[in-house]
Amino acid sequence: MLVRTLGQVLSLKFSRIQFTPDLMPADIVGTQVLTEEQGRRQFVFREGPVFANLVLADEINRATPKTQSALLEAMQEGSVTVGGQTRKLPRPFFVLATQNPLEMEGTYPLPEAQVDRFLFKLLVEFPSREELVEIMNRTTGIEKPVASTVATGEEILAMEKLAREVPAAPHVTDYAVRLIMATHPERPEAPEGVKKYVRYGASPRGLQALMLSARVHALMEGRYNVAFDDLRYVAYPALRHRVFLNFEGQAEGYTPDRIISLLLEEVPLEI
Repeated sequence: MLVRTLGQVLSLKFSRIQFTPDLMPADIVGTQVLTEEQGRRQFVFREGPVFANLVLADEINRATPKTQSALLEAMQEGSVTVGGQTRKLPRPFFVLATQNPLEMEGTYPLPEAQVDRFLFKLLVEFPSREELVEIMNRTTGIEKPVASTVATGEEILAMEKLAREVPAAPHVTDYAVRLIMATHPERPEAPEGVKKYVRYGASPRGLQALMLSARVHALMEGRYNVAFDDLRYVAYPALRHRVFLNFEGQAEGYTPDRIISLLLEEVPLEI
Protein backbone atom coordinates (compact mmCIF):
# COMPACT_ATOMS: atom_id res chain seq x y z
CA MET A 1 0.00 0.00 0.00
CA LEU A 2 2.80 2.43 0.90
CA VAL A 3 4.74 1.89 -2.33
CA ARG A 4 1.59 1.90 -4.46
CA THR A 5 0.60 5.23 -2.90
CA LEU A 6 4.09 6.56 -3.59
CA GLY A 7 3.62 5.68 -7.25
CA GLN A 8 0.27 7.48 -7.30
CA VAL A 9 1.51 10.73 -5.78
CA LEU A 10 4.51 10.76 -8.14
CA SER A 11 2.45 9.75 -11.20
CA LEU A 12 4.71 6.75 -11.85
CA LYS A 13 3.92 3.33 -13.28
CA PHE A 14 3.86 0.87 -10.37
CA SER A 15 4.56 -2.86 -10.44
CA ARG A 16 4.58 -5.40 -7.62
CA ILE A 17 6.51 -8.68 -7.75
CA GLN A 18 5.69 -11.29 -5.12
CA PHE A 19 8.88 -13.28 -4.60
CA THR A 20 8.33 -16.98 -3.95
CA PRO A 21 10.65 -20.03 -4.04
CA ASP A 22 9.34 -21.07 -7.47
CA LEU A 23 9.66 -17.62 -9.07
CA MET A 24 11.93 -17.69 -12.13
CA PRO A 25 14.10 -14.88 -13.59
CA ALA A 26 11.90 -14.77 -16.71
CA ASP A 27 8.93 -13.99 -14.47
CA ILE A 28 10.69 -10.75 -13.55
CA VAL A 29 12.48 -9.46 -16.64
CA GLY A 30 10.26 -11.00 -19.33
CA THR A 31 10.70 -13.71 -21.94
CA GLN A 32 10.58 -14.51 -25.64
CA VAL A 33 7.22 -15.96 -26.72
CA LEU A 34 6.68 -17.82 -29.99
CA THR A 35 3.75 -16.29 -31.87
CA GLU A 36 2.18 -16.94 -35.24
CA GLU A 37 0.90 -14.13 -37.46
CA GLN A 38 -0.18 -14.44 -41.09
CA GLY A 39 1.33 -17.90 -41.29
CA ARG A 40 4.71 -16.79 -39.98
CA ARG A 41 6.15 -17.81 -36.66
CA GLN A 42 8.37 -15.44 -34.78
CA PHE A 43 9.61 -14.75 -31.29
CA VAL A 44 8.10 -11.70 -29.58
CA PHE A 45 9.43 -10.28 -26.33
CA ARG A 46 6.89 -9.99 -23.53
CA GLU A 47 7.96 -7.47 -20.91
CA GLY A 48 8.08 -8.59 -17.31
CA PRO A 49 6.89 -6.57 -14.31
CA VAL A 50 10.34 -4.99 -13.96
CA PHE A 51 9.39 -2.67 -16.83
CA ALA A 52 7.90 -0.02 -14.57
CA ASN A 53 9.04 3.17 -12.86
CA LEU A 54 8.46 1.93 -9.33
CA VAL A 55 8.98 -1.78 -8.65
CA LEU A 56 8.13 -3.40 -5.32
CA ALA A 57 10.04 -6.64 -4.73
CA ASP A 58 7.88 -8.04 -1.95
CA GLU A 59 9.55 -10.57 0.39
CA ILE A 60 12.61 -10.58 -1.86
CA ASN A 61 14.51 -13.11 0.24
CA ARG A 62 11.89 -15.82 -0.29
CA ALA A 63 13.18 -16.42 -3.84
CA THR A 64 16.32 -18.36 -4.70
CA PRO A 65 19.61 -16.48 -5.29
CA LYS A 66 19.33 -17.17 -9.04
CA THR A 67 16.02 -15.32 -9.18
CA GLN A 68 17.21 -12.56 -6.86
CA SER A 69 20.12 -11.89 -9.19
CA ALA A 70 17.70 -11.14 -12.04
CA LEU A 71 17.44 -7.65 -10.59
CA LEU A 72 21.19 -6.97 -10.61
CA GLU A 73 21.46 -5.55 -14.13
CA ALA A 74 18.16 -3.71 -13.78
CA MET A 75 19.23 -1.94 -10.60
CA GLN A 76 22.75 -1.10 -11.73
CA GLU A 77 22.38 -0.39 -15.46
CA GLY A 78 18.70 0.46 -15.78
CA SER A 79 18.32 -2.24 -18.42
CA VAL A 80 17.71 -5.96 -18.86
CA THR A 81 19.22 -8.41 -21.32
CA VAL A 82 17.05 -11.21 -22.70
CA GLY A 83 17.92 -13.37 -25.67
CA GLY A 84 21.12 -11.45 -26.30
CA GLN A 85 19.29 -8.13 -26.66
CA THR A 86 19.52 -5.34 -24.12
CA ARG A 87 16.39 -3.30 -23.43
CA LYS A 88 16.30 -0.06 -21.49
CA LEU A 89 13.95 0.33 -18.55
CA PRO A 90 11.73 3.41 -18.19
CA ARG A 91 13.08 6.37 -16.27
CA PRO A 92 12.94 7.17 -13.45
CA PHE A 93 13.44 3.62 -12.19
CA PHE A 94 13.30 2.63 -8.52
CA VAL A 95 13.30 -0.73 -6.78
CA LEU A 96 11.92 -0.97 -3.26
CA ALA A 97 12.03 -4.30 -1.47
CA THR A 98 10.81 -5.93 1.71
CA GLN A 99 12.37 -8.99 3.28
CA ASN A 100 11.43 -11.48 5.97
CA PRO A 101 13.66 -12.12 9.00
CA LEU A 102 16.30 -14.70 8.08
CA GLU A 103 15.24 -16.99 10.90
CA MET A 104 11.86 -17.53 9.22
CA GLU A 105 11.37 -20.71 7.23
CA GLY A 106 11.85 -20.57 3.46
CA THR A 107 14.17 -17.56 3.23
CA TYR A 108 17.43 -17.16 1.33
CA PRO A 109 20.03 -14.54 2.34
CA LEU A 110 20.46 -11.81 -0.25
CA PRO A 111 23.87 -11.89 -1.98
CA GLU A 112 26.13 -9.03 -0.91
CA ALA A 113 26.29 -7.75 -4.50
CA GLN A 114 22.50 -7.45 -4.56
CA VAL A 115 22.25 -5.78 -1.15
CA ASP A 116 24.91 -3.27 -2.19
CA ARG A 117 22.73 -1.99 -5.02
CA PHE A 118 20.08 -0.67 -2.66
CA LEU A 119 20.63 2.96 -1.73
CA PHE A 120 19.08 2.66 1.76
CA LYS A 121 18.07 0.02 4.24
CA LEU A 122 15.24 1.23 6.47
CA LEU A 123 14.22 -0.51 9.69
CA VAL A 124 10.43 -0.48 10.03
CA GLU A 125 9.46 -0.75 13.68
CA PHE A 126 6.10 -1.98 14.92
CA PRO A 127 3.59 0.92 14.90
CA SER A 128 2.94 2.86 18.09
CA ARG A 129 -0.46 2.93 19.75
CA GLU A 130 -1.38 6.21 18.06
CA GLU A 131 -0.22 4.93 14.67
CA LEU A 132 -2.26 1.73 15.06
CA VAL A 133 -5.36 3.81 15.79
CA GLU A 134 -4.72 5.91 12.68
CA ILE A 135 -4.18 2.78 10.55
CA MET A 136 -7.43 1.33 11.84
CA ASN A 137 -9.38 4.53 11.18
CA ARG A 138 -8.05 4.90 7.64
CA THR A 139 -8.50 1.29 6.53
CA THR A 140 -11.70 0.11 8.25
CA GLY A 141 -14.01 3.06 7.65
CA ILE A 142 -16.39 3.78 4.79
CA GLU A 143 -14.30 6.53 3.24
CA LYS A 144 -10.99 5.59 1.68
CA PRO A 145 -8.22 8.22 1.52
CA VAL A 146 -7.30 9.27 -2.00
CA ALA A 147 -3.74 10.33 -2.80
CA SER A 148 -3.27 13.29 -5.11
CA THR A 149 -0.36 13.77 -7.50
CA VAL A 150 2.38 16.06 -6.19
CA ALA A 151 5.10 15.47 -8.81
CA THR A 152 5.76 13.73 -12.11
CA GLY A 153 8.51 11.50 -13.41
CA GLU A 154 10.03 14.38 -15.34
CA GLU A 155 10.14 16.48 -12.18
CA ILE A 156 11.79 13.61 -10.28
CA LEU A 157 14.52 13.43 -12.94
CA ALA A 158 15.01 17.20 -12.72
CA MET A 159 15.32 16.94 -8.92
CA GLU A 160 17.90 14.19 -9.34
CA LYS A 161 19.95 16.40 -11.65
CA LEU A 162 19.72 19.30 -9.20
CA ALA A 163 20.83 17.10 -6.28
CA ARG A 164 23.92 15.94 -8.19
CA GLU A 165 24.90 19.58 -8.73
CA VAL A 166 25.03 20.40 -4.99
CA PRO A 167 28.70 21.15 -4.19
CA ALA A 168 30.67 19.49 -1.42
CA ALA A 169 33.88 21.04 -0.08
CA PRO A 170 37.08 18.93 -0.17
CA HIS A 171 37.18 18.55 3.63
CA VAL A 172 33.60 17.23 3.59
CA THR A 173 34.26 14.67 0.85
CA ASP A 174 37.44 13.66 2.67
CA TYR A 175 35.36 12.95 5.79
CA ALA A 176 33.02 10.75 3.73
CA VAL A 177 35.98 8.81 2.32
CA ARG A 178 37.48 8.32 5.77
CA LEU A 179 34.15 7.05 7.11
CA ILE A 180 34.02 4.40 4.40
CA MET A 181 37.66 3.39 4.83
CA ALA A 182 37.16 3.08 8.59
CA THR A 183 34.52 0.37 8.02
CA HIS A 184 37.22 -2.01 6.78
CA PRO A 185 38.89 -3.95 9.61
CA GLU A 186 42.16 -4.41 7.71
CA ARG A 187 42.70 -0.63 7.40
CA PRO A 188 45.05 0.98 9.95
CA GLU A 189 42.57 3.84 10.55
CA ALA A 190 39.75 1.46 11.50
CA PRO A 191 38.62 1.75 15.16
CA GLU A 192 39.32 -1.18 17.43
CA GLY A 193 35.66 -2.14 17.50
CA VAL A 194 35.64 -2.45 13.72
CA LYS A 195 38.82 -4.54 13.69
CA LYS A 196 37.36 -6.87 16.30
CA TYR A 197 33.74 -7.26 15.18
CA VAL A 198 33.49 -6.48 11.44
CA ARG A 199 34.07 -9.07 8.70
CA TYR A 200 34.21 -6.54 5.87
CA GLY A 201 33.04 -3.02 5.29
CA ALA A 202 31.32 -0.78 2.79
CA SER A 203 32.14 -0.79 -0.91
CA PRO A 204 32.66 2.25 -3.18
CA ARG A 205 28.89 2.14 -3.79
CA GLY A 206 28.53 2.93 -0.10
CA LEU A 207 30.50 6.13 -0.65
CA GLN A 208 28.33 7.01 -3.64
CA ALA A 209 25.16 6.42 -1.61
CA LEU A 210 26.53 8.48 1.27
CA MET A 211 27.35 11.50 -0.88
CA LEU A 212 24.25 11.42 -3.07
CA SER A 213 21.88 11.14 -0.13
CA ALA A 214 23.81 13.83 1.77
CA ARG A 215 23.31 16.17 -1.20
CA VAL A 216 19.58 15.51 -1.12
CA HIS A 217 19.44 16.08 2.63
CA ALA A 218 21.25 19.40 2.22
CA LEU A 219 18.60 20.56 -0.25
CA MET A 220 15.84 19.41 2.11
CA GLU A 221 17.44 21.54 4.82
CA GLY A 222 17.44 24.57 2.51
CA ARG A 223 21.18 24.60 1.83
CA TYR A 224 23.07 24.35 -1.45
CA ASN A 225 26.18 22.76 0.03
CA VAL A 226 26.92 19.49 1.80
CA ALA A 227 27.82 19.73 5.49
CA PHE A 228 29.22 17.21 7.97
CA ASP A 229 25.77 16.91 9.56
CA ASP A 230 24.28 15.77 6.25
CA LEU A 231 26.73 12.87 6.04
CA ARG A 232 26.15 11.90 9.65
CA TYR A 233 22.37 12.04 9.21
CA VAL A 234 22.29 9.62 6.26
CA ALA A 235 25.10 7.34 7.49
CA TYR A 236 22.79 4.82 9.15
CA PRO A 237 20.39 4.06 6.27
CA ALA A 238 23.19 4.30 3.68
CA LEU A 239 25.68 2.01 5.45
CA ARG A 240 23.83 -0.41 7.73
CA HIS A 241 23.38 -2.98 4.94
CA ARG A 242 26.97 -2.57 3.79
CA VAL A 243 28.73 -3.35 7.10
CA PHE A 244 28.93 -7.09 7.75
CA LEU A 245 29.67 -8.42 11.22
CA ASN A 246 31.87 -11.42 11.89
CA PHE A 247 30.84 -14.30 14.13
CA GLU A 248 32.28 -12.66 17.25
CA GLY A 249 30.36 -9.45 16.58
CA GLN A 250 27.09 -11.35 16.15
CA ALA A 251 27.75 -13.40 19.28
CA GLU A 252 28.42 -10.25 21.29
CA GLY A 253 25.10 -8.77 20.18
CA TYR A 254 26.55 -6.03 17.99
CA THR A 255 24.51 -4.57 15.16
CA PRO A 256 25.61 -2.60 12.08
CA ASP A 257 23.98 0.50 13.61
CA ARG A 258 26.16 0.14 16.69
CA ILE A 259 29.26 -0.06 14.48
CA ILE A 260 28.16 3.06 12.57
CA SER A 261 27.66 4.89 15.89
CA LEU A 262 31.21 3.88 16.80
CA LEU A 263 32.49 5.27 13.50
CA LEU A 264 30.68 8.58 13.94
CA GLU A 265 32.18 8.89 17.42
CA GLU A 266 35.78 7.97 16.58
CA VAL A 267 36.37 9.21 13.02
CA PRO A 268 37.36 12.90 13.34
CA LEU A 269 35.59 15.47 11.21
CA GLU A 270 38.88 16.94 10.02
CA ILE A 271 42.50 15.89 10.20
